[in-house]
Amino acid sequence: MDSIKVFAPATVANVACGYDVLGFALDEIGDELIISKKETLGLTISAIYGSDLLSKDPNRNVITVATQALLNSLDEAPEFGFDFRLTKKVQPGSGLGSSASSSAAAVFGVNRLLGEPFSKTKLVQFAMQGEKLASGVPHADNVAPSLLGGFTLIRSYDPLDIIELDYPDELYATVVHPNIEIKTSDAKRMLKKQIELRDAIVQWGNLAGLIHGLAKEDFALIGRSLEDVIAEPIRGILIPGFEEAKKRSKKAGALGCSISGSGPSIFALSEGLQTAQKVAETFRSLFEEIGLESYQHVSAINPKGTEVIK
Repeated sequence: MDSIKVFAPATVANVACGYDVLGFALDEIGDELIISKKETLGLTISAIYGSDLLSKDPNRNVITVATQALLNSLDEAPEFGFDFRLTKKVQPGSGLGSSASSSAAAVFGVNRLLGEPFSKTKLVQFAMQGEKLASGVPHADNVAPSLLGGFTLIRSYDPLDIIELDYPDELYATVVHPNIEIKTSDAKRMLKKQIELRDAIVQWGNLAGLIHGLAKEDFALIGRSLEDVIAEPIRGILIPGFEEAKKRSKKAGALGCSISGSGPSIFALSEGLQTAQKVAETFRSLFEEIGLESYQHVSAINPKGTEVIK
């Protein structure tokens, strides 16, 4: 095999109470990457479609940085190089794991072309180097679900320990992306370096409750647990209409609503497709009132993660 086309899904990270440790994969929306072997050594990016913001410099693009991390871990370097053609469908600064989708697609595809020397879970640590380039921090809460699918929990970063969580089949996500950009690196700098013990206790309880609710298919518990007292109070002020979006989505039947990643995208979880679609219309109407262009996406939880496509 000399060429491969890969799809890596967009993701929702943090999921309210799981800052930097929890995330899930979305259906249908994600980056597409064509990877081809080339006779000359090195990594090149010959084309980027869908975004004028990204560099083709191998030292400044998450695709090639993540791939180089993988190549550096091989026992023996290949005698050929790789070329990448990216179709960018997860926009940078959207809060939907843009850099993670590209990083995941790159390491998955290169690993397949090399005969799969690494497991899918092992690939997470290479994709994290792309995240480090993009945000300054090698976090895994986007790349893990993008690669593995479903809900993932990062139990530990040192050593890296990823848990794939159970979740209800009838759980649906509604995501709205207001047409503004928030850089992950900027959003991380906003957060406090220390938190009050009482806030930590609330957050721990919510995270444990959410994981238990997912496993037991207890939708009421999922809803009670989708509360963030650490990042959301600070980041929410950057997103026009956020508090109203939370209020209206719950009135429309959503279990809960919070910021996707560092924003500006907002997500809500619902029991059943019909409710999720109703929440999408609520989001659309709200941002139309505000006068802010927005995009809505209703999605089941993607169980596959990154995969080869035709």
